[in-house]
Amino acid sequence: MKKFLLLIIVFFALLVLFGLGVFAWYVSGYNTVVVKQQAAKQAWADIDAQLKRRYDLIPNLVATVKGYAQHEETIFTEIAEARKAYFSAPTPESQIKAAGQIEGLLSRLLMLQENYPNLKANENFLSLQDELAGTENRISVARTRYNAAVRDLNAYVRSFFGSFFARRAGIAEAEYFEAPKEETTTAPVVDFGK
Repeated sequence: MKKFLLLIIVFFALLVLFGLGVFAWYVSGYNTVVVKQQAAKQAWADIDAQLKRRYDLIPNLVATVKGYAQHEETIFTEIAEARKAYFSAPTPESQIKAAGQIEGLLSRLLMLQENYPNLKANENFLSLQDELAGTENRISVARTRYNAAVRDLNAYVRSFFGSFFARRAGIAEAEYFEAPKEETTTAPVVDFGK
């Protein structure tokens, strides 16, 4: 009888240990997916801060260029609309799309200096251009960190056990922030006049 009682006690002790192990595994897996999601959100916040810095510089750059390129009104309007779209975007995914539009427009704005030699020499324009270049570097670093955090989150969410915990936590895969694809894939033609 004592052996039977001892076996029952050992059985229940093992059952309790197993239950505690499963509980610890569940808590660990759940916490892992939450931590990975928070890392991706933090990395997005870093990008968002740098993009806002960029978009705070743009009105000054536009004002400087406007003085020289008054008949280029369409690009100024498009930049204002794209900037507004970024700040009114409700999700990181829609902000990523708006950021891509602004990058293309900003490139067009900076290319105007080729048409206006006096603009090239303007100190304010050159200073703003330098600040923008620094900001673009910060955005690139933040984008790399964000995409690494998204990769970690997405890999975990797609893994066998990770998908189980992600569903329980209501966490889905995040979208990468890719640099916008160039509109043309061919190199520009340079003609020095024949």
